[in-house]
Amino acid sequence: MTDKISTLLETAAADALPVLRGVRDDQLALPTPCAEYDVHGLLDHLFQVITNFQVLAAKGESDFGAAAERLGDDRSERFAAEIAGLISAWAAPGAEDGLTGAMNMPARTVGSMALGDLAVHSWDLARATGQPYEPAAAVVAALGEEFTALAPTARTMNVFGAPFPVGEDATPFESLLAETGRDPAWRPSVSA
Repeated sequence: MTDKISTLLETAAADALPVLRGVRDDQLALPTPCAEYDVHGLLDHLFQVITNFQVLAAKGESDFGAAAERLGDDRSERFAAEIAGLISAWAAPGAEDGLTGAMNMPARTVGSMALGDLAVHSWDLARATGQPYEPAAAVVAALGEEFTALAPTARTMNVFGAPFPVGEDATPFESLLAETGRDPAWRPSVSA
């Protein structure tokens, strides 16, 4: 992976923001591929992730254990602003250098985790709300490298589920989703 995290985040944001803006109020209670979250809960979680990863880019202390803020009607504007802040934070000199976070992980790995959350949760939300979504090939390629390395630790921390079986004809993004424990063919049981 040679692209800067901020460049990859900017690319991912171009695909993610239309999905985030496309969530309607009447879809907030729909189920998502993340069984523990409905659409509103997943939006709240993703917002919390985006703000915490800004802090981690600056080598600060994050608080993923705090209750997520319940987003209101201004969620589209707030997501746009915070994602811009995330990109800016990871573009800052030194953001990708050294270690960051409570686990003292390489900063570049932590930045890739932010990228993964944005890309994968955008897919979760798109599937739940019936929207199209396909992240850029550069984002998928960068995440494929990182997620393969992170998967064992992510599973022990219950961040990833057991790998979902996919065929050899799976696309790179379907394989990435399967690595996180998601069924790439997931569809809601209720109409979006």
